[in-house]
Amino acid sequence: MGHTATPPPPQGVLTATEHRLANGLRVVLSEDHLTPVAAVCLWYDVGSRHEVKGRTGLAHLFEHLMFQGSAQVPGNGHFELVQGVGGSLNGTTSFERTNYFETMPAHQLELALWLEADRMGSLLAALDEESMENQRDVVKNERRQRYDNVPYGTAFETLVAMAYPEGHPYHHTPIGSMADLDAASLEDARQFFRTYYAPNNAVLSVVGDIDPEQTLAWIEKYFGSIPGHDGKQPPREGTLPDVMGEEPRRTMYEDVPSRALLQAYRLPHDGTREADAVDLALTALGGGESSRLYNRLVRRDRSAVTAGFGMLRLAGAPSLGWLDIKASGEATVAEIEAAVDEELARFAAEGPSPEEMERAQAQLEREWLDRLATVSGRADELCRYAVLFGDPQLALTAVQRVLEITPEEVRAVAAARLGRDNRAVLVYEPTSGAERGEEDATEVISDDAADVHHTAQEGAEQ
Repeated sequence: MGHTATPPPPQGVLTATEHRLANGLRVVLSEDHLTPVAAVCLWYDVGSRHEVKGRTGLAHLFEHLMFQGSAQVPGNGHFELVQGVGGSLNGTTSFERTNYFETMPAHQLELALWLEADRMGSLLAALDEESMENQRDVVKNERRQRYDNVPYGTAFETLVAMAYPEGHPYHHTPIGSMADLDAASLEDARQFFRTYYAPNNAVLSVVGDIDPEQTLAWIEKYFGSIPGHDGKQPPREGTLPDVMGEEPRRTMYEDVPSRALLQAYRLPHDGTREADAVDLALTALGGGESSRLYNRLVRRDRSAVTAGFGMLRLAGAPSLGWLDIKASGEATVAEIEAAVDEELARFAAEGPSPEEMERAQAQLEREWLDRLATVSGRADELCRYAVLFGDPQLALTAVQRVLEITPEEVRAVAAARLGRDNRAVLVYEPTSGAERGEEDATEVISDDAADVHHTAQEGAEQ
């Protein structure tokens, strides 16, 4: 393992050092003695985009299995040990990765590292039919609670399938289908672990009140003997044209509180300057109660009770713009959509005003600084940039890149990407019994027809 020698950083400057074990595990450390806590974050380069037809939801199911015990930690022991010393922990699955994380009192860092290494190296020893069936039921119940049995619950899943064509690796969401969850076998799970849960397919970051030399010694001690695996296949190709070239539409008749208009736009890949520019555009248009669409629809027209426009950043495929508007009273979707199109056309022609540009940049800057200010947020971002872009240092300069974007770049990307030829449209119409089900509306939409960022993000992370 190579040790990176770096001079002490100026006070208040965020830094990170990079290391690699002989078995391929990448390690990123960021020392910060502001508070006596340490965050451990482990990203595996596997998500729902690696799944094949008939086995959707396997990445998310396996995330749950990782908490069902390993060779030295049976049952619910991982949770019990971490929470028993005052730590917190969880894991999530997205299109592009699966992550596991703990925030610990600094003097309990070794425990978190040992726990993560034990399940990376020995989970197969404890994986059996009982734990498989237990977690299969948990995931199916999660799908019922978050998708199938809540108002608008399947909106994200439906729009994703409309925005990414059949056969595309992002066509299905991480939650998977009930049929595929039922079809997954114990051998499927074991093969999944052998293929993807190897040190050379992972990045480990440790951030906080740490001694870097001691931390590296613990990582070498607990992770160094775990063998790598070279059987992983790259994800299927996610390239698509910049613009959909059409406007697929669908109307859902369900027992929902109000009419809703949702739209999904195909946007630039994460990690590009254009992605930062379109993020600023969506923030100016629909990022909070000071945004253009909120002022128009909620405050002025009073045709909506919520109006948000956010971005789900994706690196291996076009990102997704997510418009979410809930109607007010008897306002029709046609009226709302006409107002949206008017505002988008004006924005594409004129770009953001100086005030909108300043506010959008300040908002994204604050969000970035909020993430980097916490040890858990910084650990996650360091892993993200290491896995998806090969360079964890990019996390520390992301704010500056957002602030360098010009108003003309924002206007240009909005003009290129926020048109009717580049969006999928989903409309909800309330009924008393939802007896009408779904009606295709690809040619014409019916005349009657929150926080958007979190809606899309929660759909992408299970």
